[in-house]
Amino acid sequence: MGQQMQNKLFYGDNLDVLRRKIADESVDLCYIDPPFNSKRNYFQIYNNQGSEDRAQAQAFVDTWEWGDEAREGLAYILDHERLSPARAGDTRWTEQTVELIRGLHKVLGEGSLLAYLVHMTLRIVEIHRVLKPTGSFYLHCDPTASHYLKLVLDAVFCGQGGDYLAEIVWLRTNAHNMKSRGWPRSNDIILFYTKSRAFTFNPQFGGHSDAQLKRYKVDENGRLYTGQDLTFSTANPDRQFEWRGSKPPPHRSWGASREQLEEWWEQGLILKKKDGTPRLDGHKMYLDEKAGKPFDTNWIDIPRVGNTAEERMGYPTQKPEALMERIIKASSNEGDVVLDAYCGCGTTVAVAQRLGRQWIGIDITYQSISLILKRLEDKYPDTYKDIEANILLDGVPRDLASAVALANRKDDKTRKEFEKWAVLTYSRNQARINEKKGADGGIDGIAYFLIDRDTNGKAIFQVKSGGTKRSDLATLNSDRMREKAEFGILIAMDMPTKPMRDEIAAAGKYKHPLLNREDDRIQVITVAEILAGKRLDLPMARADAVKSAAAVGDADKQERLL
Repeated sequence: MGQQMQNKLFYGDNLDVLRRKIADESVDLCYIDPPFNSKRNYFQIYNNQGSEDRAQAQAFVDTWEWGDEAREGLAYILDHERLSPARAGDTRWTEQTVELIRGLHKVLGEGSLLAYLVHMTLRIVEIHRVLKPTGSFYLHCDPTASHYLKLVLDAVFCGQGGDYLAEIVWLRTNAHNMKSRGWPRSNDIILFYTKSRAFTFNPQFGGHSDAQLKRYKVDENGRLYTGQDLTFSTANPDRQFEWRGSKPPPHRSWGASREQLEEWWEQGLILKKKDGTPRLDGHKMYLDEKAGKPFDTNWIDIPRVGNTAEERMGYPTQKPEALMERIIKASSNEGDVVLDAYCGCGTTVAVAQRLGRQWIGIDITYQSISLILKRLEDKYPDTYKDIEANILLDGVPRDLASAVALANRKDDKTRKEFEKWAVLTYSRNQARINEKKGADGGIDGIAYFLIDRDTNGKAIFQVKSGGTKRSDLATLNSDRMREKAEFGILIAMDMPTKPMRDEIAAAGKYKHPLLNREDDRIQVITVAEILAGKRLDLPMARADAVKSAAAVGDADKQERLL
């Protein structure tokens, strides 16, 4: 194996990242679990429940609402010049793909479904480009649009020498509590395509059935074994010799050479008759050396991430690690590159890391980026520094200019991202982002610490991207007292002025009852300090109190029909 590739975590629009930052034929396996276009309230994906905070989820709403983004995407696809001799080198856009979207435009009209398909087509084309010739692609969807997505995938993959391999049905839950007119839906669809017919695939096997287990006995070492036939149903004269007093019937032959039979005999793998001669059905086979039944396209053995599951992150559309483990083991090898272009809470990244794959993750919200980093840190506390050192974080502010650029974005899609970056970075991803603003007076985040074994203290955060003054701290202090918080922390662009320092002094100190330390109740942290590495230092800080993506009142919507 050559030099180890650096893992990559991209913060940004996956279409832009795919086009500009991922090279042709550099990925072995891609899995995506995009929004499903199923009329589901995707504001909830990022805990977005207040009308003031709708902006951050707008990128996903645009996925199925016809608007400027959909119009621009459609025009990009249907551009005749992309198929002209002058653009002959651009092999991404085949005639099949362009004509399919042109036809769907006529049939479906300019509505939510076409907007969704335009969004997906733009990305599927780029995913095909970045896959190696031996690469595979798994698209996780639901029956709402899977048949349309299959048309797109057929045009992109099969139109360029690829192949459709399977429609995998994952029974993610059962239907006993589902109220629906008609047949309750309890499954998702995973469409499996390959870039060529020379693809990587490692068969995966399940356990053994009860009927199989009944054939096994326990040997003197406690291992389960059974006897299998040493002969084949063919009359091969070269394999009909007598061996150790036994000979196959006239219509059968030994299934191995004399040398192999002798080797098995010396290893104790041949069962004997009472007279000491070999049994024809006596090849001793151990259960722990025999693969179970191969998994097929009906995956009924992997449960959803339940409310009490240890791996649960509180992310509404979180998929179980067992699901990703099966896909990654089947369609990649150790050291291969795995891409997830909608990485969310990072299940693909976490499993790829555990299985020794290189990985690339992309997400449009910093909350997901921070959650992935926290997930890796929680999973690998002893080696996380080494893991982190091998991650290229792209799109995350690294200097003041890029932080200012993030803060000054004016579009609704990203105006909340600066606040999330500031709070989560400063708190080491331990704070809870506040998405439901209103009576809270503009609190952007909350972190917790222990006052004693049974009592939590808390610190509230407010982020300002513009100028700050003394009255901002006075308001923050009022919010702190109203919320019964021990600390109020303002993250700002500029250092505090003399009047602001006076306000900090007037708010007083907090003395922890169990520790010999005092801290300002009101604190100002600058973005420059955060970029320089300054991090939250609460007395007896709690690292286990918050899961960054915890949904409020919507954690199980992925299992319910809407």
